[in-house]
Amino acid sequence: MQVAYETIKISVTDGVAVLTIDSPPVNQMSPQLSSDLAQALTEGLSYPDVKALILTGTGKNFVAGADITELQSLKNRREAFRLAQTASSLFNMIETGSKPVIAAINGNCLGGGLELAMACHYRVAAKAASLGLPEVQIGVIPGAGGIQRLPRLIGLPYALELITTGRSLPAEKALSMGLVDESVDSDELMEAALKAAQRFIAGEMDRKTLMTKSRKDRLPSGEAKRALIEDFKARNAKKFKGTIAPFSAMEAMEKGLSDDIQTDIQRDVELFSECAISDVARNLIGVFLNSRSAGKLPRIKGLEPARIENVAMLGGGVMGSGIVHLLLINGFDVVLWDINQDAIQKALATIRKTFAFSIKQKKMTDQDLEKLIDEHLTTTCSLEDLKDADLVIEAVLEDMSIKQEIWRKLESICRPNTVFGTNTSALPITEMASVLRDPGRMIGLHFFNPAERMQLLEIICGNDTSSQTLATSVAFARAIKKTMIVVNDAPGFYVSRQLIGLFAAMPYLVADGVDLAVVEQAMVEFGMPMGPAFLEDLTGIDIGYHVGKTFEQRLGERYKVHPLIERIYQIGCYGRKTGAGYFDYTGEKPVPNEKVLAVVRLYLEENAVSPKNMTHQEIIDTMLALGINEAALMIEEGVCSRPQDMDLAMIYGAGFPAYRGGILRYADKWGISNVYAKLVELEDRYGLRFRPARVLREMAEAGRTFYEA
Repeated sequence: MQVAYETIKISVTDGVAVLTIDSPPVNQMSPQLSSDLAQALTEGLSYPDVKALILTGTGKNFVAGADITELQSLKNRREAFRLAQTASSLFNMIETGSKPVIAAINGNCLGGGLELAMACHYRVAAKAASLGLPEVQIGVIPGAGGIQRLPRLIGLPYALELITTGRSLPAEKALSMGLVDESVDSDELMEAALKAAQRFIAGEMDRKTLMTKSRKDRLPSGEAKRALIEDFKARNAKKFKGTIAPFSAMEAMEKGLSDDIQTDIQRDVELFSECAISDVARNLIGVFLNSRSAGKLPRIKGLEPARIENVAMLGGGVMGSGIVHLLLINGFDVVLWDINQDAIQKALATIRKTFAFSIKQKKMTDQDLEKLIDEHLTTTCSLEDLKDADLVIEAVLEDMSIKQEIWRKLESICRPNTVFGTNTSALPITEMASVLRDPGRMIGLHFFNPAERMQLLEIICGNDTSSQTLATSVAFARAIKKTMIVVNDAPGFYVSRQLIGLFAAMPYLVADGVDLAVVEQAMVEFGMPMGPAFLEDLTGIDIGYHVGKTFEQRLGERYKVHPLIERIYQIGCYGRKTGAGYFDYTGEKPVPNEKVLAVVRLYLEENAVSPKNMTHQEIIDTMLALGINEAALMIEEGVCSRPQDMDLAMIYGAGFPAYRGGILRYADKWGISNVYAKLVELEDRYGLRFRPARVLREMAEAGRTFYEA
């Protein structure tokens, strides 16, 4: 046999050919790898001295799925069909070939990697391996046999869950479910795979009976299958709203899982092709690639980030405790400071609560948690104990003078290269850093609540923040597994101002006679997790009002608080925390607050406004136009200039539906000239707040888009 291809290395011992996939960085199923694998397998299956084959990978990866950029470049259904057909034919050749093939799964075995492994006759996985079919997360389905093979191995109920969510399994769980045949320590993997190969050669195992396609014992009858799928579909309809792939996967299982697996796989190829060229897939692939490029900024290219090992946390409230959780699970040594021992004890109790879900899911035990806290968390009421910290994160009261006083003290305690990160959600970073001799060491690290679960980290550069501080902060964000965006200091930074901008049309619509409940329904129908009024009640109407006043003061006349909002604020109902806001929460379920309704009725009467019927799409267009305009204004002001980061911010920080790609990708799809025209119409109707940004006018005139690069 040829001993090496571009992406595969081959060795032959005692009649067993070991094909090692080596295609950095993650062994993606690229065109080159597919071609090399097909040739190597053909050669191995025909070579007389080879009696069995082993497939394995390198480093932390077996095969970590498809080349996403190849999916992104698909131009039409024909190209998508050819891509899936090539892979399915290759995997079928493995399964029906004349010699046994063993998958020695050394690491990540995802997407096409798991489809490849399931086509093999035996699977040995290292205990550190992870296995899954995450395709739905980028808007497509497994198109090379995975949908038909997985239920045969683990049963339909588990397969439905894994395929439609894209969730991955650790090797031990995969073993208990029947997805793999053995799970061993990494250093024993090849020995176990070679032993399995020799058992095949000796006739102790029969490849024909172990073909996944031959396995039917875990498949339900036709009627039971339909009932299972219909029930699953009904229970998850809300979760899958707006997507295509989960429903296509369920269709593939409902129409498939028959005695004729090749016909069923061919149908999967067709369904994959339809998903792959859909707008939803293009949007989700865009989000995936945007996430991968987050933090790759020209400003810090080539800079070596400082090493962060010891992190000090100032303040153990809800946010501080969530951040401590993140630090602990990601291997940092943490010093938690608070004002007194009572505050520290409360913080420790809150930190333990943040781990409750992990313990309930049996990902860790109470003993594991106590050991983690004992070995990696120190508490103190003395700032002097923070002297060895590589990074200090502050989450104390939102009071500029208090924060500045703490930072002033810490500058004389900590090393000159210690990074100072503030978790403020609104206070100016530049002003906060002005009390330091070296303001370049300060940066905003804006976590979102709950910090241990929310994926986004907003990194805010003050006017004097150094590139070195930024590079270290970006590396830190990666170390705690956050998706980051980097923005410049400005009122509301990016996320808060963008979300407020998206929902700022609400009072204008209500003052124009549109029912508030209809506005709420329209935005939820669009895919937002909640409407503007419900969000205001959650965060606090008083807080929203004061933020609005700050914007009015710092950003000018465009941001003047709407007179209807002024009146609603005066009621004194500030949301959930007071029992009522836009909605009344004193009963079993929220209902419209009669006090707010009365204010709205009086306002409409005084201004001679009649109730107005407006379609959901008209409401959505009004809200989205203003939100897009806010993004364009922030581009003009230099808050952020990367559309991909701005879209990530809205998806991971504000719940904008990922299947729509983000607010600026949505704008491109709508058409910039259409957005501009809508804003011109709205400015004429509602005034200055809707005046189109200069950059939008220029883009509309030039026929440009946000994502033109």
